[in-house]
Amino acid sequence: MSLLESLAPYVDLDKQSLYISAASIAFNPTFWNIVARREYRTKFLTRLFRGNSQAACYALAVTIFSLGLVRDYLYEQALRDQPSHPALEQPLAKYIAYALLATGNILVISSTWQLGITGTFLGDYFGILMDDIVTGFPFNLMNAPMYYGSTMSFFGGAILYGKPAGFILSLHVLIVYLIAIRFEDPFTASIYAKREKERAAAKGETKKDL
Repeated sequence: MSLLESLAPYVDLDKQSLYISAASIAFNPTFWNIVARREYRTKFLTRLFRGNSQAACYALAVTIFSLGLVRDYLYEQALRDQPSHPALEQPLAKYIAYALLATGNILVISSTWQLGITGTFLGDYFGILMDDIVTGFPFNLMNAPMYYGSTMSFFGGAILYGKPAGFILSLHVLIVYLIAIRFEDPFTASIYAKREKERAAAKGETKKDL
């Protein structure tokens, strides 16, 4: 019997909360990417805040953070509705869960510390650009530590609750984030490439004036 076959009896596909949690997980990055790109192209949020891009970015940050809390709540509710696996109720499993949760939270918190609020919550799309690329921990380990850290926390929660269904949702989290990265990284790179081009052009104009 394969691992998937052994876990199948412990996943209740009839529970609506499982699908609600999956929908919430997919919705969040879809929402912030659509909103941020529209802001970049039209400045609709900045205009809403009377030209204050900083305030607009903070408003989006609060919205994204709040949606994250709702997503986490729905995930927890989904886990509570699912059967538990005896193997995941052993002490070793709990230690692994705590290690994943701790590591995941360290990656998320340290990423936020390095980037700041505007760097974390899509300030680039509001024209709030960082001076240099962040290369310190945890960005010296991976390109998207916040996403991978969040995924680790989801897996940790699944083990802590002893719910195999949590593995399915956590894998869903990883897939959604990997798709988001493929959309976000090139777009963000183009924003900074445009800035560098503008800086180079400005320097050329300055030299001409001299």
